[in-house]
Amino acid sequence: MLKLTKKSDYGLIALLHLSGDRVRSATAKEIAEAYRIPLPLLSKVLQSLARGGFLASEQGTKGGYRLGRDPHTISALEVIRAIDGPVILTACFHDDGGCDQLQTCTVKTPLRKVHEGILKLLDGITISDMQDSGAPAQVFWPILNAADSGKTFIRG
Repeated sequence: MLKLTKKSDYGLIALLHLSGDRVRSATAKEIAEAYRIPLPLLSKVLQSLARGGFLASEQGTKGGYRLGRDPHTISALEVIRAIDGPVILTACFHDDGGCDQLQTCTVKTPLRKVHEGILKLLDGITISDMQDSGAPAQVFWPILNAADSGKTFIRG
């Protein structure tokens, strides 16, 4: 099952929180309390995001974290990679060549297309896109139409 780690989830939550209209900066403790996130884990995530340039850390009594980049330029894929490393759908996409079925595999090519689609989707969603505007987000998911090999889009 393809699933975000808690660290990536918490990182996206923190960036989304800091990109809100009313929040310019916040401490790790404030974010942790607002979303019931374990403070030690969130602190590590925020440090990773600061090292990656997504956040700026401010010291002092009014210190905390603020966005280091415009939320329109921060993609979900970048954040996930900064926290968890490469996004891999299946082990055969590693460069180590450790697959026993390499010569007879019939799903590697189709799964690579799925993998590339997931990466493209995550790269196309920014922190700004993720902000709740009060209306449900409209996402269009491409589905292959078997009859004509064209793409059909469904609304989700």
